[in-house]
Amino acid sequence: MTSVDFVNVFTHGGAGGNPCPLVADARGMSAGEMQAVARAHGHESGFVLPAETEDHDLALRFFVPNHEMEMCGHATVGALWLLARQGRLAAGSTVRVATRAGPVTGFLTMGPDGEPQVEITQPAGRVAPLPRDRTDDVLAALGIGRDALADLPVHNAVTARTKTLVPMKDVERLDALVADPAAIERVCRAIGSTGLYPYAVARPAERTFEARQFPRSSGYPEDAATGIAAAALAFGLLADGTITADDRPIRIFQGRAMGRLSEIRVRIGFAGGRAIGCLIGGAVTPRADGMGEH
Repeated sequence: MTSVDFVNVFTHGGAGGNPCPLVADARGMSAGEMQAVARAHGHESGFVLPAETEDHDLALRFFVPNHEMEMCGHATVGALWLLARQGRLAAGSTVRVATRAGPVTGFLTMGPDGEPQVEITQPAGRVAPLPRDRTDDVLAALGIGRDALADLPVHNAVTARTKTLVPMKDVERLDALVADPAAIERVCRAIGSTGLYPYAVARPAERTFEARQFPRSSGYPEDAATGIAAAALAFGLLADGTITADDRPIRIFQGRAMGRLSEIRVRIGFAGGRAIGCLIGGAVTPRADGMGEH
């Protein structure tokens, strides 16, 4: 019988976060068996496997109820946290992780509370504005007009998976969104995106933002915390000049409208004034009672 551990990733004040089933030893599991775990629990799930080459310390695979994903930020953070808590990874270690989206490096430290802390790498983001007609399709899927937008472009942005960044005028309009999942899937397929990520500036001086994630076809309508989307947003904010080009933390709160307020922290790294990648981090808390609602 497969042993499944449960954690909440990117929690805020010990609550919220994205629920994540994890299999810390997935040796011998087929892809179908992995997907069955995700379907049984209704959430993105992570599976730890031995590394296939000496270039990596371990491998991770990720499934949502409907399909396999190349990369999942919160499941990666959660898996490394779980392995550290089980004593399989040491505080202060650097972990080379193989994913189907490419290599990821995890950095493990010990927090003041004695719990592991994890940050993972993502490459520099690529950002491109959507054409006006495609932007109109995105707004229709979200049930809003251009009057709900801030004076910024709608972007497709990517570090590992393409997300569509939709700048809302304020947090109130963001929280009021009621998306149509079928329309979300249609427009995402048309524009080459894996999800719409509407966001709003909360406290600009503190580099604090709020966001929501409507995935293309994961098997549920909304995510409480999406590390890959938060990384894409950080590079979108940089491209628009919304944030300055420095490595101070960017805090992205997600899941408020779902009643699962989550906090994702992103730090962009620079070399010679050029963004070369970022680190994604956040708190993890264990769950002993299985999964809650998405």
